[in-house]
Amino acid sequence: MLNLSEILTFKRLNGGSNIKILGLVGSPNINGNTAKLVNAILDGAAENGSEKSIYNLASLNIKGCDACLKCQESGCCLINDDMQELYQEIQTADAIVLGSPVYMWQMTAQTKLLIDRLTAFLKPNFSSRLDNKKLILVFSQGSSDRDAFKPYFEYTAGLLYYLGFDVLETIIAAGTDKLEVSSRPGLIEKARELGKLISAPHMSEPEFRRTESSLTPIL
Repeated sequence: MLNLSEILTFKRLNGGSNIKILGLVGSPNINGNTAKLVNAILDGAAENGSEKSIYNLASLNIKGCDACLKCQESGCCLINDDMQELYQEIQTADAIVLGSPVYMWQMTAQTKLLIDRLTAFLKPNFSSRLDNKKLILVFSQGSSDRDAFKPYFEYTAGLLYYLGFDVLETIIAAGTDKLEVSSRPGLIEKARELGKLISAPHMSEPEFRRTESSLTPIL
């Protein structure tokens, strides 16, 4: 029987969907700055023929992890809520775009619920059940200082790496209290270009990083 990775490869080689991009927005504002940036990346990927899907975490029923550790034994979380659908979406996605505004120097509570429940992807020895799943982080912040929360963003990227994600880039939209991303067409276009890059067929990670480095929004 083919495993999940082999099934996805088989689909691509036989005319199936090229790449699946999953967007996860952790903002309670479903049409806010974070959502606009995540959607721009997904739209860029769709221009390359990629399949895209997006979820607003604030609209889902996701309960907090109760640390029962049953998921480490079975690979499945026993809590029956909307996270069960997200587990499937994450497993079948080729790349994920996770976005959150900064509240109290951190990701939102809605995003943190997701992160805590991702412990289901860890085996009993704390290795990951994921195979370096590609991920882009998107943060929007009111502060105009782009580096104001840099240590936290680096910590978050490290945590996701531990869980089995390969964080290719962290996009930071600074000063969004005074200037929304919808009024910054250059930023939106660069986000779309990033989506095109992550969905380009046969692009290796080193090649992605060399190409993408010239497109990172400096905000």
